[in-house]
Amino acid sequence: MPAQSFGFALFLFCYYAYAGTFSTYASLFFKGRGMSVAEIGVLMSLIQVLRIFGPNLWGYVADHSERRVFVLRLTGCMALTAFTGFYIGSTFAVYFAAMVLLNLFTSAQGPICEALMISEMRGDLTHYGRIRLWGSIGFIITVMLASYAMDWYGTEALLPVAGALLVCVIAAAFHLREVPRMTHSGAKPSLLAVLRKREVIAFFASTALMVAAHTSLYTFYSLYLEHHGYSKAVTGAMWSLGVIAEVALFYWQAPLLKRFGPKRLMFVCFGVGVVRFALMGASPHSLHLLVIAQLMHAATFAMHHSSSVMTMQRWFAGPLQARGQALYISVSYGLGGTLGGLFLTKCWGALGPESVYYVASGLVAAGAVAAALSFRWQRAAA
Repeated sequence: MPAQSFGFALFLFCYYAYAGTFSTYASLFFKGRGMSVAEIGVLMSLIQVLRIFGPNLWGYVADHSERRVFVLRLTGCMALTAFTGFYIGSTFAVYFAAMVLLNLFTSAQGPICEALMISEMRGDLTHYGRIRLWGSIGFIITVMLASYAMDWYGTEALLPVAGALLVCVIAAAFHLREVPRMTHSGAKPSLLAVLRKREVIAFFASTALMVAAHTSLYTFYSLYLEHHGYSKAVTGAMWSLGVIAEVALFYWQAPLLKRFGPKRLMFVCFGVGVVRFALMGASPHSLHLLVIAQLMHAATFAMHHSSSVMTMQRWFAGPLQARGQALYISVSYGLGGTLGGLFLTKCWGALGPESVYYVASGLVAAGAVAAALSFRWQRAAA
């Protein structure tokens, strides 16, 4: 195991505990503060939009300064400062400014921590999943505990809970130390030269399409279950089931990656994704089929994420490590998530709720085609 395994696990636990809790309940908080549905939609969209810009900005700073741990500490302190905006005012303009600043700083922390972790692993990602799973565990625990706090004290409880979690993120950053990057012979690689490669473009297109498909879950799944008559208890259980499957896969993925490699497993993920989303669209009234579909989250999210991180190492290593992870988050979750959410929203309104999942299945299939092109062009380049 890497020397800083505990430190990385602690940081990821705290970071995803904060990110999961805030993103899950912020819409309820804004509603309680009197924001309209349209205003809430704009405010919540900033989480995805700032993922396009924040990770690239701070990834650039981290790579050029070679002080990634300092950047984690700095962004944590600045995020906590921005968070005080929710206490200062109660207008849409104040919340908009606070969301922009807050997410500008927090959106980069996950990818920078992962870049630091990968550097310490020196290219051997055997233990990556068992450290990364602590982020998912943090998500599960704090989202559940925060729900009880909000039941007891109302939506205003989100502020002290999320603020305390941000303090924990800062404390965890101070538990980390800098890791020397792997040295590379020859000239320093150019980020633009890497991004011009057709295999890299196709790879990022495939990950963006996969994440765009998953916005059918992040944005609509709770509404979908409610639309078909399921209780909030069932909805909560289904979300927990998906994250538990994700944690289990992260824990046991190392033998699979060693035996089959990221390329084969990535195509398995795309195949499972096509089936999963089509199943959700075709059988909303069958609880046991929806349960099976949620268990598939282990492949469509966890395995796909790890396979993608391993694949990127051939292009983004050494001086490009932090920016590579930042680009993955920006393109996949920022751009893919934002465009996917907008497109699927139109599908829900024009074609009905089930159409969202059929379209998501098609997006996964398109992602598989892009991935196939990427691997084909990688062979040609080699």
